[in-house]
Parts: sequence; structure tokens; C-alpha cells
Amino acid sequence: MKRTLTAISAAAVVASLALAGCTASAADDGDLNVVVTTEIIADWVANLGGDRVTVTSIVPPGGDPHSYEPSPTDATKVAGSELALTNHLLLEEHALIKLFDSNVPEDVPNLSLAENAEPYGAKLIPLVEDVGLDVIWLGFGVRGETVDRTAEIDIDLVEATGPGDVTMFLTDAFGQPEIYWNTADGLDGDSITLPPNAHTHVNWTFTEPGVYELTTAATLTDDGKTTEAGETTYTFAVGINPRDVDEGATVLDDGHTDLTVDLDTGGFVVRDDERGDLAPEDVVIDVPTRSIEQIPAEEPFAFLGEAGADIYQLPQAVLGKHVHGEIDPHIWQDVANAVASVELISDALSEADPEGRDTYESNRDSYIEALQALDAEVAETIATIPEADRQLVTTHDAFGYLADAYGMQVAGFVVPNPAAEPSAQQVETLTETIADLDVNAVFVEPNLHARAAVLSQVAEDQGVDVCTLHGDALPQESPTYIDMMRQNASELSRCLGGAA
Repeated sequence: MKRTLTAISAAAVVASLALAGCTASAADDGDLNVVVTTEIIADWVANLGGDRVTVTSIVPPGGDPHSYEPSPTDATKVAGSELALTNHLLLEEHALIKLFDSNVPEDVPNLSLAENAEPYGAKLIPLVEDVGLDVIWLGFGVRGETVDRTAEIDIDLVEATGPGDVTMFLTDAFGQPEIYWNTADGLDGDSITLPPNAHTHVNWTFTEPGVYELTTAATLTDDGKTTEAGETTYTFAVGINPRDVDEGATVLDDGHTDLTVDLDTGGFVVRDDERGDLAPEDVVIDVPTRSIEQIPAEEPFAFLGEAGADIYQLPQAVLGKHVHGEIDPHIWQDVANAVASVELISDALSEADPEGRDTYESNRDSYIEALQALDAEVAETIATIPEADRQLVTTHDAFGYLADAYGMQVAGFVVPNPAAEPSAQQVETLTETIADLDVNAVFVEPNLHARAAVLSQVAEDQGVDVCTLHGDALPQESPTYIDMMRQNASELSRCLGGAA
């Protein structure tokens, strides 16, 4: 995957802190007021700052940074910060990033840890998505280097032709639809909004077979200014032979593809994982007869039509609102990356509060020593799992760094049609997948139980254990980063046949 971030040197990070006015004095009570997005970052800051800092996490304990919606009270907290830290790489809900960038005082540093950790030794890896569906996995994307991270890109449906109605919607983690386009009620307000360098999964439905042409227009809002960002038309072949629509076109019928706004060129491209960039006018998107599903009986899905009626659907593939970038943001699942983040935070604290430099550096050295011991412990614990059993089946793609660092394989988990309860065939497919992998256990996250019901049920039916991993939130019974990683390693070993 193409990298969308530009690495900067550690010296440049420190220089940017100084330019931002980071030598401001500590808060009136003598503490440096540090405001962060997540409790994991807050734990790192507390270990480094000790009595010299007051640290506030906007996402509460057990909260999900992917979906947390900030409140007016949160804005007040951010406005009082003397140092602000986010993870970013699109980990946090875009509204949370906008809250920070709009309310952190101008003379206060506002650092994205994951984006600046590489010069300190962090290893960043792509967020690989290789879900195997028997139809195309079609989403939206935005790319470009020319805008602030708080910018917004609206993608509007401005014209639609075809024999039936079209909808484009997203199913959230609790199974509720969020409708973006629906031609059944006209085209007024049919729009989806994304942050820069992001990508999202969506569902597409069509009520009748035939050829559909959907014209989309993008607008960019950056620093209060709105500009046009391109317009194009996409062709869909629904329930018919796509090669009869345009003999010379590239037929997109499988794999992972994004309809992408390119802010640098001011236009759209079709970005396909296997085929690269394609011009929208040169492709036909196949929606085959095998994509037919029945409209769910639940009231929230009434916008699709009469319950039980057939529709052609390209599924969202991943349950829940899933907006992210190309680089996996969960860098802390590799303890070596936590060490890099801690070194970055130590420099930021020292620049913001020079009188405390000795304290921060002493605490940094002690904490890094503990993290290095933790890294060795996690590696040793996971190494006790037989190599063939180091398979991760989870509810959330938060463990790529853990797998990469400690020799595991992420098998993943997908609800093939999140707009409805999985069919008997879909549950059978999931059952066969778990059986084929011959896993001893599957893993759920305590703060994401709503995504795990089907996985838990299939695991129970197969006599497979359901175990716990902590991804984005610290364990409530021992809320520290070290405890979290130690518990994760122990649980993996215990559940997958290791010697924990």
C-alpha cells in the first residue's frame, strides 16, 4: 500500500514543539496540564510526569476512540491544555480530532504520537485488508497531501439513472443503518463525509437488475473554505453480464476497491488493491445475481423496501463504522513502539516544562526499562504457543502489530452481510473457517461486545473457547498499559495451548 505520511526527524519534532511555544509555564497549581485522547496515552504520560503533571483522557475508561463523540465539556478540557497529545493515523473519531485542533490554544503543542513516532524507532505497518468475499468489496476513499487533518470531504450523489432504486449506507457496530444515499426519496442531501487520507466500508443495494450510472461530485472544506474536488460517473452492472455493458471496460467483480477522491489532482480514481488506479470511465462494477439478499424485517431497514423482498447487495464486509487510513494506528500492540512513543512524550514534556526535564528523563529511563522487560515477557509467553496454533480470530483489526512483533497470524472475523442477521449459509461458512483453522479459541474485546455475538455463538457451537483481548481500552481491573499487554500475552498463551 502507498504510504500517506511523511516521516520527520526526532530533532524536528522537538523543534516544532519549541516553535509552538512549548516553554509555557505549568498550570496554576504547579502541575503541567496534559490533555490526551485515550487512556493508554494518559497512562504513559502519568508514568513519565508523576507529580509534575495532571493528565486528562477525553475518551473515558473502557471507551472506544474509533466512535467516541466529544461533548461541550470535553472542549473546555482541551482548551485548558498546556500540552495536547493524540494518537491519530485516523484511530480517533474525526470529531474528536477536530475538537483538539479547534480548541487547543494556539501557543500549545498539539502532537500526533503515531505519526511522529517513527524517528524514535517505531515500526509502522500497513492496515492490510484481504477479506475474501465472492463479490467486490466496494468502499470510499480520500487521498492527498494538501489539506489539514481537520478538513472534510463531502461526496454527493448528484445524478442517478437505472431501472430501480439505489441505496448506499453503513451499518454501525450495533446493527443500525446510517443512510448516506437513497434514490427512492430523491437526491436532496445524499452525501457521505470523510476526513483526509481516509477510507470507509459501505453497503450498496439495488432493487432491480440492469445498468445503473451514478454521478458523484466531491467538495473539500478546509479552514472554512469550500472548493470543488471533482466529479465523475460510475457504471454498475446489476444482475446482468457486465461484459455486455462495455466490451472494453475492466470488470470489477472481486477484491477490495475504493471509489477515491484524489485531492492533489482534483478528481476521482478507482483504487483497486490488485489492479492499482483505474479511471472511473474505464470500469464496470459487477453486482451479480449471487449478491441477492432478502430485505430484513427489522424496522430500521424499511428504507430498503418491503421486508422479505429481494435486493442486490454489495456488503460492507466489516461490521461497524470503520473509517481509517492506510497505516494501522494501533502501534502500541508492539511494546517496542510503546518505547518509541514514551521517548517522544518525554521530549514533549521537557519542552513544555523545562524545569522538570530531569524528572521526566529519569522517569523515562525507569519506565523504558520496565517496558523492555515487558517486551521480553510478552515474546516469551507467546512463544510457548505451538506455532501452528498462533492464529488470531478477533472482533476487531487491532492486533496486526502484536501479530507482526510476536509471530502470530491474524485470521480476522467478518460478518459477510452486516445489514441483516447472518444467514444459515454465512454462519456455516464462518463455522467452517474456524474448523479449518483448527483454532482453540476466538477473542473478543470487552468494549466491543456488540460486534461479537455471532462469533461467540459459532465458537460455542464448535466447542471453541471465547477469550478476551484488550485492544483500544485498558482492562478495568488493572488499568495500566503494562498490565494490558501482560494480560493479553497470558490470555493468548492460555487459550491457544501455550504454557502461561
